[in-house]
Amino acid sequence: MSDYPLPTAAVEPRRGRRRFSLIWIIPIVTLLIGLWLVWDTLSKRGPTLTITFDSAEGLLAGQSHIKHKEVDLGTVTAVRLTKDMDHVAVTVQLTREATPLITNQTRFWVVRPRFFAGSISGLSTLLSGSYIDLLPSKTGTKSQTHFTGLETPPVLQTDVPGRTFMLKADRVGSVTLGSPVFYRDLQVGQILGWDIGDMARSVTIHAFVRAPFDSYVHDESRFWNASGLSVKLGAEGVRIQVQSIDALLLGGIAFDTPASADDAPPSPDLRNFPLYTDEDAADQAAFRRRVPFAAYFSGSVAGLAPGSPVSFQGIKVGQVTNVDIMYDPKTDSILTPVHFEIEPERIKNIQIAANRGPLENTRLLVQHGLRAQIQSANLITGQMQVALTIMPNAKPAELSLEGNTIVIPTVPGTFAGLTDTATALMAKVGALPFDQIGNSLSGTFQGLDKLANGPQAKQAITSLSVTLQSAQELVKHMDAGMGPTMKKLPALTAGLEAALTHLSQVLASANTGYGDNSHFSRQLDRLMTQLNGMAQSFRALSDLLTRHPEALIRGRTGGVQ
Repeated sequence: MSDYPLPTAAVEPRRGRRRFSLIWIIPIVTLLIGLWLVWDTLSKRGPTLTITFDSAEGLLAGQSHIKHKEVDLGTVTAVRLTKDMDHVAVTVQLTREATPLITNQTRFWVVRPRFFAGSISGLSTLLSGSYIDLLPSKTGTKSQTHFTGLETPPVLQTDVPGRTFMLKADRVGSVTLGSPVFYRDLQVGQILGWDIGDMARSVTIHAFVRAPFDSYVHDESRFWNASGLSVKLGAEGVRIQVQSIDALLLGGIAFDTPASADDAPPSPDLRNFPLYTDEDAADQAAFRRRVPFAAYFSGSVAGLAPGSPVSFQGIKVGQVTNVDIMYDPKTDSILTPVHFEIEPERIKNIQIAANRGPLENTRLLVQHGLRAQIQSANLITGQMQVALTIMPNAKPAELSLEGNTIVIPTVPGTFAGLTDTATALMAKVGALPFDQIGNSLSGTFQGLDKLANGPQAKQAITSLSVTLQSAQELVKHMDAGMGPTMKKLPALTAGLEAALTHLSQVLASANTGYGDNSHFSRQLDRLMTQLNGMAQSFRALSDLLTRHPEALIRGRTGGVQ
């Protein structure tokens, strides 16, 4: 054995178990959060759809969204071309909330700024960007992940109580999605959209009217386009009409129901109505019965056109439908036939005479002097009208019939009559011998000048001046001579009155001495009466001369009292 000692293993004392390090908490929490985010994302994720469009204009992967009623329902994740390179396939990841909305009847379209049918829509996307909108369907039951998108917005739907009416029109005009529907200037609904039908010859507009206003729509109701600003220059002058600010900016449709149809039942849902261009056209459509007439004019019809009014005794009863020009071989002249329609329903109580028929009724009126005449409807605009007027002194005329058209005899228009009168007057004026009249006037004026400036006229004026001066001097002398005499008249009158008083006293004494019944007494009575009258005459003369001394020369006139 070796003298060296063998090594021995050192045995350490036994320790407890190793503890968990706190540094592992951070990655564990991070892992848990990541798992929770994955679960949350997967739990909120809905189906993934592929929608095919003709163009991906405005759509960007990771930025564009899919919305419904402004609620975000998903995001566009990819945009790529299809295998045939003719379309664009857009992949959309929806949220779980959108799952019930996706069926085989769901429709998709891109909302972007667009100009369609005369209106601009999608202006809000100028700031937010284009997005995909969807329209769910209650009738769809099967799930589907591949869809073909619409290039134009579909007809919308609404859950508000009410009814939708179908309006037939030749064009959409300014009406767009969401345009208001008016009833007596109140907004009672909106436009849901439109359909193109009849080989693109007409448009069907879906107009929704909410309850309770939908009960005011009857089969006799009339709808018209109330969009924008209506400016009309016609027989009534210049008319400017705006339904509302909304209709001016967004377009709109208005409707009304005649009072005679208020008791009729409301129209059912999806009832078809014609859409008139304006309110006047809608009012015109209320008169369904129209009788065709014609009138042949030989003069000018300037200012007369289709749509011009036809009046009877100044009240509109119809309108012109056509204006032509033709050659008449019978008279070898050019005539202008004007065709127009009369609406008998405009005349109240016309049903009383309806049994005779329009031809017989017109014949009776023609016998009483009914004639067609072109008159001015508006002096400012120059528009003319066909006026049906009763002329008692009109020449006899016969009524004629061309097929179903009644031909009414005519008379020259008011302007034509004025023109003829003015022409005749100018002809008479032109026939006047102005040269001879001028020469005669010139000779007359020369004679007057010689008479006024001749020596005889001057001598007559001089003699007249001398005579007037002599008369003035005579008046002055008479006034100076009569002055003292007039001053003595009051004294003379007083003396006469005193003499009469004394004489009365003497007569009284004589009457006492000689008796009342003597001849002397009676003679004295007569003398006293005469003297009394003479005294009164002198008093009147004195008063007259005092007030009017010129009476001695002129005598008593009617003005002297």
